Amino acid sequence: MSCWMPGCPALSMCRGLAALPITCLERAKDLKTRLGILLHKPELEHRIRTSSKLQLGSRRRDSSHEVLEWRESFDQLLKSKSGVTAFHTFLKTEFSEENLDFWLACEDFKKTRSKTKLASKANRIFEEFVQTEAPREVNIDHETREITRKNLSGATSACFNEAQAKTRTLMEKDSYPRFLKSASYQDMTKQATSRGISKRSHT
Repeated sequence: MSCWMPGCPALSMCRGLAALPITCLERAKDLKTRLGILLHKPELEHRIRTSSKLQLGSRRRDSSHEVLEWRESFDQLLKSKSGVTAFHTFLKTEFSEENLDFWLACEDFKKTRSKTKLASKANRIFEEFVQTEAPREVNIDHETREITRKNLSGATSACFNEAQAKTRTLMEKDSYPRFLKSASYQDMTKQATSRGISKRSHT
């Protein structure tokens, strides 16, 4: 469409387009081409939708399977990201999430390679979780606390091993069984089981 008359909308549009950077125009053309392909190939749109549904269904099956695995052992729970999240939410209701946060901080600490960062991280973790009257003090005995304090003088990736092990044992023997009996986990297992039954009935 063209127009030479002043005030013509087409002329204003052309001037506006001319003022745009070339990269913007190229992107607009590229987008138009892609949209054209989709509009002229409905079977492609169908494939995309089908693929999305299959991926979503797969994720649901995986998560259902995971939920049921959490009751097999505490290790299975800790291996699952969604399991750790669910357990952390439960611990918050008991005001004891600092135990899991400390355990996770120790796991992250072990991955540290820089000696400088190792020392600073060790002090930060000790001050937050281990020292007496720490803001988020974990429930460990005095002997373990003192061993950990001495380990800080020559911080290595293993300096929290004993304290972390004690905290893990406490969670496994105390909080974990209550988590499995909690209403929230029972609801999750019911949903997972019903999805499993539904899946079998459709096969």
